[in-house]
Amino acid sequence: MDKIELSKKVRQQTDVNVIECYQCGKCTAGCPVADKMDLRPSVIMRMLQSGDEKEMDEILRSLSIWLCLTCETCYSRCPMELDIPKVMDYLRQRSLAEGKVHREAHDIVAFHKSFLNSIESNGRLHEMGLVVDYKLHTGNLLQDITTAPGMFSRGKLHILPERIKDRTGLSRLFKGQTKKPKS
Repeated sequence: MDKIELSKKVRQQTDVNVIECYQCGKCTAGCPVADKMDLRPSVIMRMLQSGDEKEMDEILRSLSIWLCLTCETCYSRCPMELDIPKVMDYLRQRSLAEGKVHREAHDIVAFHKSFLNSIESNGRLHEMGLVVDYKLHTGNLLQDITTAPGMFSRGKLHILPERIKDRTGLSRLFKGQTKKPKS
């Protein structure tokens, strides 16, 4: 696959033209977790520009795509207005689909899945359902257990979820979004 094909694939999936990145580094300079990343945002953008399949594989196996907070600091700082968080989300979905998730990202992936499961089920976040699902996936059952009673007493955790009315619209939304990314 050549450089043009890979950048077209990313653009097709995200509507972000990675070729427009001119490597100013503002995304990395503003990223609050860049110091924890194995591949900085500007490096990922450069690797995507290269079109090299080995580099794409390295990106999909990186911890960086899972550490991205999607805070949009990079997007707000980018002089080309490239939506790097959207690219990172695409890379996470592709990493999951191809089974290339970084071994240290287990808890992050569990949270990611639990969050999406809660939204898909209810149309909005149900914190208690999120916590239960996350703890079952990670095995961290007793972690933060002393926090729950205080959250219950302050009304921060609800046993039953609130659900949106348009369940069919929600189903259509997730049906269109949960398909595997095109390879």
